[in-house]
Amino acid sequence: MHRTLTFRAVVCISTLFPSALLFAAPDSDVELLKKELMELRQRYDQQQKALAVLEQRVRQVEDQPAAPPPKRLAKSPADMKGNQGIAAAAASSGAAGGAAAVSGSSYGQALKDDSAPAQSVVNLYDEASGFFGGGKFSFETGITYSRYDTRQLILNGFLALDSIFLGNLNLDRIKADNWTLDLTGRYNLDNRWQFDVNVPVIYRESTYQSGGANGGDAQATSEQTVTRDPTIGDINFGVAYKFLDESVNTPDAVFSVRVKAPTGKDPFGIKLVQSVDNTNVFTPEDLPTGNGVWSISPAISLVKTFDPAVLFGTLSYTHNLEESFDDISSTQNLKQPGKVKLGDSFQIGAGVAFALNEKMSMSFSVSDLIQKKSKLKQDGGDWQTVTTSDANAGYFNIGMTVAATDNLTIVPNLSIGMTDDAPDFTFSLKFPYYF
Repeated sequence: MHRTLTFRAVVCISTLFPSALLFAAPDSDVELLKKELMELRQRYDQQQKALAVLEQRVRQVEDQPAAPPPKRLAKSPADMKGNQGIAAAAASSGAAGGAAAVSGSSYGQALKDDSAPAQSVVNLYDEASGFFGGGKFSFETGITYSRYDTRQLILNGFLALDSIFLGNLNLDRIKADNWTLDLTGRYNLDNRWQFDVNVPVIYRESTYQSGGANGGDAQATSEQTVTRDPTIGDINFGVAYKFLDESVNTPDAVFSVRVKAPTGKDPFGIKLVQSVDNTNVFTPEDLPTGNGVWSISPAISLVKTFDPAVLFGTLSYTHNLEESFDDISSTQNLKQPGKVKLGDSFQIGAGVAFALNEKMSMSFSVSDLIQKKSKLKQDGGDWQTVTTSDANAGYFNIGMTVAATDNLTIVPNLSIGMTDDAPDFTFSLKFPYYF
């Protein structure tokens, strides 16, 4: 304490009488004062250097431009290409803020002002609407596998005393595996018209099982398998027109017409062969790869964005034209010319889709196809209705789009059959490439 007071007094007085103080102070005190003065100067130099470093850092930060806000992984469907109404509203709200919006805008507003849509959202929108705008031309390769497994209990007899069944009891089972390679080319004109052609290549394998082999033994089961080598199916053509662009109150609307040509193997005139081991089993000589008739299918697709989801729906109707064949009989050694009128059908579907991130999106949908009964007419006879030809096939679909590159997209889809007429499940994998 004494030393501190002495130092302060010396500093104050030395400013007025430096020479007198130095001569009056003892030599030991002078040396001590010099030492303390050197220490203070060193601390002062260190503080000056630290201040210079801090000032340099501040200037570097001030000279750099303001860093943009981080981009989100996936943009909402409101920012998608083609969603002009919502995107325009977001842009106008950002412009209304003027310079203040640029410097003090919120993170959400900065995201809305970003005009580049996420790739997964664009692909999701194209898949939902069935209409693409990513380029003039695209080529798609797809592979589809479907599994069908059904059992049918056949009772041939009568009930005695209302409780005892007398007659033949048989359980039939049919297992079918279908593989389809789809090659599809699309051409887009001014993001308004779209033309496409699809060529399917089909491989089929069906197994027929039935009890009653070895002379009618109920516990003995026989099996027959029929295969069809890869063959071109029914080639189809489509034309689509986008007649309504999405706005705040209206959805995107696309009208399309698809025509299917009977280029595949038709199912009429294929003979049924009885198994040698089991008289209950009849298997076809060959498996068809097409319907055998011309068909036309008009459809309409609607897509509406409700941030952050995309809602879509489709409605289509298929009209099958009447066709004449040289043989419509399935009995061996019998040829019967006639006409076929396949039942018309309509299909309805709806679903929701959303982007998971910049590269991936998912969709969930339900669809149902209802087909009327078909009719056959032998030459010289009347029209006869095929009683078991109507169908109701319902599906639950889980889809995904993965933006592998800016041009290549991977689209897996799983359809689960919800009715007896639908396949147990169908899995497809498509690879559309946009040029």
